[in-house]
Amino acid sequence: MQKVIEGFIVKEIPYKESSKILNVFTKEYGIIGMIAKGAKSMKSPLRALTTKFTYGNFLVYFKEDKLSTLISVDPINNLSNLKSDLTLISYTSYITELIIQVAKQTTDFDVYDIFINTILKMEEGLNPAILTNILEIKMLDYLGVALNLNSCNKCGSTKNIVTIDGDTGGYVCKNCLTNEFIVKPNTIKMLRMYYYVDIKSITDLKISGETINEIDTFLNRYYERYTGLYLKSKDFLKRIKQMEN
Repeated sequence: MQKVIEGFIVKEIPYKESSKILNVFTKEYGIIGMIAKGAKSMKSPLRALTTKFTYGNFLVYFKEDKLSTLISVDPINNLSNLKSDLTLISYTSYITELIIQVAKQTTDFDVYDIFINTILKMEEGLNPAILTNILEIKMLDYLGVALNLNSCNKCGSTKNIVTIDGDTGGYVCKNCLTNEFIVKPNTIKMLRMYYYVDIKSITDLKISGETINEIDTFLNRYYERYTGLYLKSKDFLKRIKQMEN
């Protein structure tokens, strides 16, 4: 059965002399496999359209729970800005590797929308560090370690929240504060905004560098402590950030 499926190539694997097997993240089916016959050949019309980070409509001979056969690809967005910038490639590699792990836990359609809208906003030129942190916060729900953004994680109080702490797992109030680093009040406010904002609706991101760094530091520690994920692309992204600072 022929079928058109919207998706994003998250992995390409050489297959025999001239073909590829593609892992494509889709809204309807999660991550599915497609064989692109002859796609490595210089003369193949599929050659340029079956690379990692291709976002388009894939016409396939569809086989549910089996390897589908790719017929053609109609790009939705060429993502030319993203693919030509090493920093954006690094962020995309990381969130792609993260989304592969999330897709193993859930088939919720919202995960696809969050991921694609993050990619498109990066392509538009919005801050990739902020967008990545927003996606990371939202993905915690699907990884089963959602943030508690309603009260102190030590005593449950909703009053006098003074900081966020990755080891504690979220908010810390004044009465429970021990040796946790005190973040800026705006950082506490923005963390909550990150969780609730609709990425698709974002048109501008004016957030101080200090707030960005404090939220990123918190999320790095939270992911290390509570998700159990080790992603190689995160290490590379950290090196890229260090080079830019």
